[in-house]
Amino acid sequence: MSAADVPIERRRPGAAAGGPISHAIFRLARIHRMTAGQLLREVGLHPGQELLMMRLWESGPQRQTDLADEFDTDSASMTRTVQRLERAGYVRRVPDPDDRRATRVEPTPASLVLRKQVERIWADLERRTVGRMAPDEQRDALRIVHQLEDNLTAHEPDSERSVSR
Repeated sequence: MSAADVPIERRRPGAAAGGPISHAIFRLARIHRMTAGQLLREVGLHPGQELLMMRLWESGPQRQTDLADEFDTDSASMTRTVQRLERAGYVRRVPDPDDRRATRVEPTPASLVLRKQVERIWADLERRTVGRMAPDEQRDALRIVHQLEDNLTAHEPDSERSVSR
């Protein structure tokens, strides 16, 4: 029996009988995050900090509360992340001109060097992730990942709870 004859869910260790796709996604996400973390350490960042910086580089200054909402985190966690980036010299916090009680986070000129490094790291991570996949395989994989994401975001926990009662 060749490897191709073995069902895909049995080719990887620990495939959960009730959820082989979910288990594979969990393993993939874990490995991807570990690899990203290793690459980001080269520039002194932790996973997630680069996403915040990318958002600021692309969209400009943002209210800190809006960033917390967008990244689905609490305000204390966002404050810690912003403080770390601020200490590193990559962002600064300024009063929001429209609401003096709010704080806006903006990238500093010093962060532009970091931007080039983060873009290089993400390109490297992408190369490692797709490996030798052909362009059509990459398109298919991306389509499937988007479908899985859509499936999960369309799920309504409230309707499931009412069925199980």
